[in-house]
Amino acid sequence: MGARGRIDSLDDRIIGLIQERMAVSAVIQDARMTSGGRRVNLSREMEVLGHYSEALGKPGTGLAMTVLELCRGRI
Repeated sequence: MGARGRIDSLDDRIIGLIQERMAVSAVIQDARMTSGGRRVNLSREMEVLGHYSEALGKPGTGLAMTVLELCRGRI
């Protein structure tokens, strides 16, 4: 497999992981709302933003925002 094929394969894996994260997030949100909580936990989202930023620098923050939006929708 050439470099472009590897990139395509990695993109497919990334998409799959994001879809998996979306499904897990939906379960967590449902459980939180069932117990009387809010759909979104802002302190947890700040932790996620910090994690991505530390790992990937400033662009990581934008990536984290996109991932969070996909997983919980716009707030």
